Amino acid sequence: MTKLGINIDHIATIRQARKTNEPDPVEAAFIAEKNGADQITIHLREDRRHIQDRDLRILRQTIQTKLNLEMAPTSEMIAIAKSVHPDSVTLVPEKREEITTEGGLNLDIENLEEKINELKSAGIKVSLFINPDTEIIKNGKKLDADAIEIHTGYFANAESEKDIKNEVERIKNAARTAKRLELYVAAGHGITYHNVHYLSEISDIQEFNIGHTIISRAVFVGLGLAVKEMKNLISKS
Repeated sequence: MTKLGINIDHIATIRQARKTNEPDPVEAAFIAEKNGADQITIHLREDRRHIQDRDLRILRQTIQTKLNLEMAPTSEMIAIAKSVHPDSVTLVPEKREEITTEGGLNLDIENLEEKINELKSAGIKVSLFINPDTEIIKNGKKLDADAIEIHTGYFANAESEKDIKNEVERIKNAARTAKRLELYVAAGHGITYHNVHYLSEISDIQEFNIGHTIISRAVFVGLGLAVKEMKNLISKS
């Protein structure tokens, strides 16, 4: 069955808007796990705009499923990951001025292979957040990554049915290539309750990481039900 990772960054976004102590991402993780989440994903950004170091430490101690840490491939973040030891790390591009991650990781980053090996030597599985491009995926395999997460933002932003189908085909080919190379295959970014059906039938995708749409839905129906609803949608295929 396809797994569901819940990104709880935007729980912290609400908290940080008032610089207070609620809502707590730790409580959100507990509710998400209780209602079917297979993994909790958080992005510790260099500017700490939402998730804080405290959140990461406590979540590592309390999560019962798996903890996936999204982070930029910097020396600071690698040191943090090695000290906290999440189950997996997803290396993502990061720009301080962006609202959210805008695209896949550039695999030409200096010493990227060394950084991947440093994390793996610490017993942490490494995933690369990359665009649905078969050549990029092949290069990711050469860097000895354990997994990829396909950036689905271009699909999410497509408006015409033709463009949507083209992006779905790109994602399908990317997932197929990654699976053939024995990489674990995840997908995420911009996936919603309204468009997930296009991707849930791609059998080579083993995991979805979804955040904003679930937290938005939770405002009206509660986080538990919002998680259950998405879990049902990705499980239908």
